[in-house]
Amino acid sequence: MTNESILAEKIANKSAVVGIVGLGYVGLPLAVESAKSGFNVVGFDVQERKVRMINEAVNYIGDIVDTDLKDLVSEGRLKAVVDFNFVSEVDIVLICVPTPLDKYQQPDISYVKKSTEAVADFLHKDMIVILESTTYPGTTEELIRPILEQRSGLFCEKDFYLAFSPERVDPGNEVYKTKNTPKVVGGIGNKSSVIAEKFYKSVLEGEVITVSSPRVAEMEKILENTYRNINIGLINEMAIICNKMNVDIWEVIEAAKSKPYGFQAFYPGPGLGGHCIPLDPYYLTWKAREYDYHTRLIETAGEINNYMPRYIVQRSCEILNRLNKPLNKSNILILGIAYKGDIDDYRESPALKVIESFQNQGAEVNFYDPYISEYVFKDKKYRGVELTEDILNKSDLVVITTDHKKYDYLFIQRNSKIIFDTRNATKSLKDKQNIELL
Repeated sequence: MTNESILAEKIANKSAVVGIVGLGYVGLPLAVESAKSGFNVVGFDVQERKVRMINEAVNYIGDIVDTDLKDLVSEGRLKAVVDFNFVSEVDIVLICVPTPLDKYQQPDISYVKKSTEAVADFLHKDMIVILESTTYPGTTEELIRPILEQRSGLFCEKDFYLAFSPERVDPGNEVYKTKNTPKVVGGIGNKSSVIAEKFYKSVLEGEVITVSSPRVAEMEKILENTYRNINIGLINEMAIICNKMNVDIWEVIEAAKSKPYGFQAFYPGPGLGGHCIPLDPYYLTWKAREYDYHTRLIETAGEINNYMPRYIVQRSCEILNRLNKPLNKSNILILGIAYKGDIDDYRESPALKVIESFQNQGAEVNFYDPYISEYVFKDKKYRGVELTEDILNKSDLVVITTDHKKYDYLFIQRNSKIIFDTRNATKSLKDKQNIELL
């Protein structure tokens, strides 16, 4: 049997051992689904707390069912480690580590690089490495492959296999989870593509789409999030213009949605959040400079979206001014820290910037989020308050930054002086006399 046939057979009979590097919002759900499908799975993370929680079957990801994790750990199907030598015992390695931006808005691929180097030190024949971390087009071929080959002395497509498959995680999505979301795969060569496709088809229910190269798969992921970034930038700018013209942007969107073709609804808000949409387009912007091209549309959309937290504070000042209240020393209550409704994820949440801006202008700021009792921003910890009649009555302005379904909006309205609703969360309320919309 050829090398790829050996690995393909192990995938088919579920005797292959799966290793996951990075046990966050991408890695842990993928580890759980791999184990549920019959594979033995070893997860790695540098955070000992996460490793301990998994081995104790304590779930920390909202999209994972607690009982699934407990059953898999008790059955020995899933375990976590903090030592990279686990790579020598596995057949499939999935790298699912963060890819943030540095302070200059340039890609920080240090986590990917370090993880790849550690994997390379234990790389062995007849295994496949799949990068899932979002990155710039060319990473798998230009960075990952050379590291693996040079440090291991093995050759890709001959001794081992390599592919890129972008994560598609949407925290809180009630329909599409890791299990049933279509998966894109691009291998270094045909053998790598075939093996990666076989693995994902053995784990997931969603369609597996194989493209011609890792570069295509990497660019596809960037396109997904750049598409959203630009369209959200457009609708945020429309919201600003509509406010100046005294036009209800939310009514405009509802009317536009009646068109059965050529229009997809996007909604304005206090800014972009999450790990993907605010960050990923800048990976393409950075890479495009290598080809002497300036991504004007992407950067303009980014400027608009990054401006929205300041715009929220500016509008809040105008609202308070009409009440003869200066922002300085005003009591502001922020409703929502999560970057979108009904989740506990506040990565890159615009609410954090809104709060910081309010505080910089002398306001007294409290927050309440039913999913987040405290958060850390710029190495400082913030604790929330209880949502009571008293805290609402004492607040000069209530700003809704996240449209959680758990909020009792009628209760909030009845006990608030005035509300600035940046998400149209109060759309079901009939009386909007004390509500200002974005």
